[in-house]
Order: sequence, then structure tokens, then C-alpha cells
Amino acid sequence: MSKSKVMGSTLIIAGTTIGAGMLALPLASAGIGFSTSLVIMLVLWALMAYTALMMIELHQHADSQATLHTLAMQILGKRGKWLASFAMMFLFYSLCAAYIAGGGAQFGERITQWSGIELSSSMGTVLFTIIVASVVVVGTAAVDKVNRVLFTLKLVAMASVLLFLAPNVTQSYLLTMPIEQGLIVAAIPVIFTSFGFHGSIPAIVRYLDGDTVSLRKAIVIGSAIPLIVYIFWQIVTLGVVSQTELLNNQGLSGLIGQLSTTVQQSNIAQVIGVFADLALLTSFLGVSLGLFEFLGDSMKQKHSSRVVTGLITFVPPMGFALFYPQGFITALGYAAIALAILAIFLPVVMVLKARQTYQIDGYQVAGGRFGVMACAGAGVVIVGAQLLITAGVLPALG
Repeated sequence: MSKSKVMGSTLIIAGTTIGAGMLALPLASAGIGFSTSLVIMLVLWALMAYTALMMIELHQHADSQATLHTLAMQILGKRGKWLASFAMMFLFYSLCAAYIAGGGAQFGERITQWSGIELSSSMGTVLFTIIVASVVVVGTAAVDKVNRVLFTLKLVAMASVLLFLAPNVTQSYLLTMPIEQGLIVAAIPVIFTSFGFHGSIPAIVRYLDGDTVSLRKAIVIGSAIPLIVYIFWQIVTLGVVSQTELLNNQGLSGLIGQLSTTVQQSNIAQVIGVFADLALLTSFLGVSLGLFEFLGDSMKQKHSSRVVTGLITFVPPMGFALFYPQGFITALGYAAIALAILAIFLPVVMVLKARQTYQIDGYQVAGGRFGVMACAGAGVVIVGAQLLITAGVLPALG
């Protein structure tokens, strides 16, 4: 396998993982401190890398063109396929709702800042959704061209933000401890969504022709790159703004405003704002395109009905954002439930079934049955935490 293909696959995994979820990390970690959030991130990274390797084990038993739905159908039957389809749609809608809620508010503020035209929060949300929907409905080629430019700008903006903030890190801020034990558990679902890349695994398997050694390398390194980026991001955000200030300025706009105020440099507010905008926009483009294509394929609509598919894709999450404009963190929490089904529970059940059905003569992820069941236990904790937040037992974040 060529090194170029392995490198490309590694970067695809890293690029898929690093998105708007990164912006939620300081908000989710505000009440638990840097050291506790670091431990959670390390554990969740290991969990997601492990279940991704389980997917590589499963792909050995299927055609190289197999998708997650194909695998679920082959190993678990129709019920498995329907569960995978439901979880995929739930995940896409939850993420779209989160990105519209976060991006709509940012978009309205940016229009006001640049043009002086006062836009209501609702109008900003609607315009933001229409612009992205227009690009997605035109087609994948349009999304690809726009996304290449935006992704390059995002990397430049991210590097600039890290360089701006790094000299202002205060060590004492990084040493703060959790102010409430319940916040530790409550932070897990949101941080978990920041490590999701499993939807790209089938494409990587096809690209690398199912070569197990290359796939393992791409997954481990590709998922480790976001982990390193996240650690630096947590250092320069949690280390620049005190725990009290973060908790008193909830929401994405509050975080950006607090970072800008604390650093007190003329350009930092614009750079941080641009980075946040690009992170939300690139993530929203990718996820909404996935949802659009998924719904279009499910409904088997003709080309002339792309507008109808677009309405079904964008109206429900936009409705959530309009009625719950501060729902960025909340929507990401609900996305964790769908992601847990897709990235943990389905691989666990399929691996257990496949090991009984097929003769093991190829790659098998280390850890045996204990490792698989440990993943299942972690999935229960993640879903349980979000359900307890919904029930009001655990404190809500953001």
C-alpha cells in the first residue's frame, strides 16, 4: 500500500474528527477543570480508536464496497440495518441542529459587525441555513469546492488562535478542580461527540483496498491527531479564562467574547470569531451533505426533487434552532446517543456475532471478549449520562 494513500486516509480521519465539536470542549469542561477533562479525553479517544479497529475486523467478512448498513444487514439482518439507519439519521439531525443553533447566532452577529445592519437572532439563523442549504442542494461538487477553501482558511485561523492565546495561559487556571462531581459525568457525552469519525471508515476501507495494516495505522494516527489538537485547544482556552468566568459566560458567543476580552489584543476577537465561524460552517456542510444524500437515497427521489429533499433535510433542525437558540451543547449531547449506537453498540454486537459466525483467520482486535464488553459498558455510561441530564438528575451544560 502506498504511503500517499495511508497519509491521505489518516488526514481524512483527522479532518472528519476535528470540527465544530472542538468549540464545545471548553464549554463542557468549564466546571471540571483541565486535568479532569484531559483524563476523559484520553479515555474516550482510546474507546473510539478501539471500536474503529473493531470495524476493521468486521470489514474482513464483507465486500470492500460495504457500508455500515450493508455490514449491519449481513451480520444482524434487517433489524440491524434499520437500527443503523435510524441512528444515522438521528445523529445527522442532532448535529445539524447543533451547528445551526451555534452558527446562526454567530452569522447574525457577523453581519451586524461588518455591515451595521441589525439582524434578529431568528433572521440570522434562517439566512445561515438558507445559504448552506443552497450549496448542498446544488450538489457534492459545489460542497467540495467551497469546503476546500473554508477548510484551508480554518487551519490558518486555528493556528493563529493557538499562537495568540498561548502566551496568555495562566498555570493556576489549569490546576482548578471540578466544582461539582455531577459535572464530570455530564461532560462525557459532549466530549464524546468530538471524537466521532466512524462514518468515514467504509470509505477508508475502500480507498486502502481493505489492507488491515494500513487501516490500523491510519485509524490510530488519524484519531490521535485530533486528540493532540484538542489538548492544545483546552490548554489555551481553560488556561486563559478562569473557571468562574467560563461558568458565568455560558454558550458559544460567551466563550468567544470572554477569550477576546481576556487577551485584549485588537485582532484576536476577529481571529477567534472567524475560526469559530469556519469550524461551524465546514462541519455543517459535511454533516448536512451526508444527511441530504442519505435522505435522497432513502426516498429514491429524482433529480427534480432535490429541493424537496433539501427542505426535509434543513427545516427540522432549523426549527429546533429557532425555538432553542442556545441549544448548541444540548443538541451535541443528544447526538452522543446516536453516535454511541453507531460507533459502540453496533460494532460490539456485530463483532460478537461475527466471531461466532465466521472462522477467525484474519485480524482480530486485541482484548478479546473483555475488551468488547468494556466498550459496551462505556457506551452505557455515555447514553446513561445524557438521559440523566435530560431527566434533570445531572446538571445541564452550556
